[in-house]
Amino acid sequence: MKIDLHIHTRTGSDGNLSIEDVFGEAAKRNIDLISITDHDNITIQDKAVSLSKHFGMNYITGVELNVTFAYPGSKQISLDFLGYNFDIHNLALNEKLEFIRAHRVGRARQILDNLNIEFAKENRPAFTETDLKNIQATVDGTFGRPHIANYLIEKGIVKDKLEAFDRYLVKCDVPKYPLSLEEASVLIGNAGGFLVLAHPNDPNGTSLRGVSRSLDEQVNIITLYMLKYINGIECWHSRHDKLTSDFYLEYAKKNKLMVTGGSDCHQKPILMGSIDIPEYVASQFISGSYHS
Repeated sequence: MKIDLHIHTRTGSDGNLSIEDVFGEAAKRNIDLISITDHDNITIQDKAVSLSKHFGMNYITGVELNVTFAYPGSKQISLDFLGYNFDIHNLALNEKLEFIRAHRVGRARQILDNLNIEFAKENRPAFTETDLKNIQATVDGTFGRPHIANYLIEKGIVKDKLEAFDRYLVKCDVPKYPLSLEEASVLIGNAGGFLVLAHPNDPNGTSLRGVSRSLDEQVNIITLYMLKYINGIECWHSRHDKLTSDFYLEYAKKNKLMVTGGSDCHQKPILMGSIDIPEYVASQFISGSYHS
């Protein structure tokens, strides 16, 4: 059985392919169990369920939530959590995600204001409300910095996304909506789902790696400040090495947490189905058992 429980689409957030093309590609790669986990957006989950049936795949409802996390003596950091197997029609969850998506538009406007400060230093013309509308027109799902990066490329200001972030979007960033871990846990739990810490040791993403490179220190933070809010950990990820995966798998088993895995594919390049995820991950959702 081939499993991928962490995939993004252009339709829902910041992937490179539409949801239809994602499922078409997943079918070519013989993926048996799949979850679309777009950022702060579950509006396409009905479509995902329908497409999974069309292609003969097993499907688990999914979403990726950005959480503002802090513990005593620490500064606030941004972490990602995956919600799975929830009721996609839950009113409270849908209303909160709609609010967060609206907040992202205001955030984008502030980022453009910060960009204009940098542009002024370089004698570049400022972005206007028209530019914001042009960027919004390219957004199918959830508005994020990658959409602004694409616009910077289109305007010839940068050559690629790496340059867009290095030159502008890191320094011009504005915090996302400050969703707490407790609130994320309540939202997903009340919708009948599971909350999973995403890519805890990802060197390039929003992860505990930003706090400590020590896996022991990372799990100490999880034990002290997260365990009561989460149901599982994403052990297998495209940017986790074997040492990390094995370490977190052992930790999850000791603490009776479910374990998940996925490519985190944004189709740049296409990674879906490339991570070796054991079949017992599927049984957790089918049988309700959290581990083999």
